[in-house]
Amino acid sequence: MAILIPQTFSAIPQSITAARKPEALKPLAAIESSKRLAAYTAVDHHIKPEHRIIGIGSGSTVPYVVDRIVQQGVEANKDRVFVPTGFQSKQLIVNAGLTLGDVDEYLSIDVTIDGADEVDRNLNCIKGGGACHLREKVIAEAAETFIVVADYRKNAESLGTNYPPGVPIEVVPFAYVKILNTLRKTFGSPNAALRMAVKKAGPVVTDNGNFVIDAPFEPGQLQDPATQIKLLTGVVEVGLFCNMAKAAYFGNEDGTVTIHRADGTVEQIAAGAQE
Repeated sequence: MAILIPQTFSAIPQSITAARKPEALKPLAAIESSKRLAAYTAVDHHIKPEHRIIGIGSGSTVPYVVDRIVQQGVEANKDRVFVPTGFQSKQLIVNAGLTLGDVDEYLSIDVTIDGADEVDRNLNCIKGGGACHLREKVIAEAAETFIVVADYRKNAESLGTNYPPGVPIEVVPFAYVKILNTLRKTFGSPNAALRMAVKKAGPVVTDNGNFVIDAPFEPGQLQDPATQIKLLTGVVEVGLFCNMAKAAYFGNEDGTVTIHRADGTVEQIAAGAQE
């Protein structure tokens, strides 16, 4: 099945009612093109006319998700509500002229599409590279269908293979030293570290006012330790999303999309780069 992918549009449309005229065709870098392929294909497959409440995740692939949704047209989106997982996705929704909602109002979501830092063959995910994994998990759990989109680098045989920083763990600031010590001494992550900000002095602070610890584990250690880690006092959420995704879409360098489904089937489809 051929998937027709427009060559390029603004990743964050300014208005859903604006005329969508193709710009000069600008080839994207390989990784960006792969992200767009994954996002566009997932939207085409899973955001249907009957879907009214849609969760929008976080990360570098998500702007392409929003762009493709906008391309479905004003009529398709006029009665839809979009629930964000954090500041980034909220701004994407608002800037696109889509209707913003909150999980407090919409407890049941039809479809949530989100990115991931790593996905294994069983669709278990590491998420939280953008420090949004608490809200991402809430929105994923509220969805009838949870779909992951990513580029080929995130496709792994087992967790802990392709994402060196490890498992993101959101913790209350008061307890981070104790939790860090426990992760190093008890949970087998000797290189666990508090995530430091890049352009500010001090640690990364989440939308919820908490810190993030990144805990690397060896491949094979991450069967599902999320429950044990989460039981540590002071841990708010663990960036392991296990047994949640219905499918994962990976854009590849050769212009194809690999689809892994929860039933164990894998499909690779061609995607055309034309209007």
